[in-house]
Amino acid sequence: MTAPRRSRDHGLVSPTDLALPADYQQVLDDLKQAVRTARVRAHQAANTELIALYRRIGEAILDRQQAEGWGTKVIDRLAGDLRAEFPNMRGLSRSNLFYMRQLADSWPEAAIVQQAVGRLPWGHITVLLDKLDDRPSRDWYAAAAVEHGWSRNVLTHQISSQLHRRIGTAPSNFAVRLPAHDSDLAQQLVRDPYVFEFLGLTERVSERELETALMNRLQAFLLELGHGFAFVGRQYHLEVGGNDFHIDLLFFNWAQSRFVVVELKIGRSSRTTLASSASDASG
Repeated sequence: MTAPRRSRDHGLVSPTDLALPADYQQVLDDLKQAVRTARVRAHQAANTELIALYRRIGEAILDRQQAEGWGTKVIDRLAGDLRAEFPNMRGLSRSNLFYMRQLADSWPEAAIVQQAVGRLPWGHITVLLDKLDDRPSRDWYAAAAVEHGWSRNVLTHQISSQLHRRIGTAPSNFAVRLPAHDSDLAQQLVRDPYVFEFLGLTERVSERELETALMNRLQAFLLELGHGFAFVGRQYHLEVGGNDFHIDLLFFNWAQSRFVVVELKIGRSSRTTLASSASDASG
């Protein structure tokens, strides 16, 4: 019998004519499914903890607004202090803190664990808070999104088309089912940057290390960029249409009167542009 070959990383590779057991493919398929399911469950558990944390923050704000009259400026200060302590968590922005207050005002603590809302990514929850005014409608669409694996865009469309009025009955089995691993919801869940940053396991860790290194060599980096560049900010926060965006590095080119946005990526670049010019400064 031919001896196994060694791969470049010195692992054993079976010869192409190796006779596999009759049930090998079934075992392999079962294990693949087990890995996918475990991944979704792990991210689901982390996501539920994150949503519970957001509700706790919102409840603290809500209670103090009612008892002590906390105003907008205090919330602004709170957001700034939290971001200073946890700079890698983009979810602690001012606008998100107001969403957290809405979350606490809309659902009791038990609902985060026991009902569908606790299974949704944060972006889905902000859609429910923005587009719907009553708890029953929010619960209906939350349950439907979990059962059918809707992406955020699909959820927004279904709300706009008033699907609940056309169907009438709410999904009921969200508590015993996970979204299919290949559904849009599951894919968004396992890639949700809010969860990654909450856990400190962000995919952007190496990118942030690159960003830090660039900051340490900022003068030389500006010279590399070319003539007329001025540094504006790092992880620069923008709020557009109620959504939060964080720019890795933001520069202004005074010679061209344009902002220049730099998004840092580690690894082989794709068709996504890594650095692009933003709108004119006057715009």
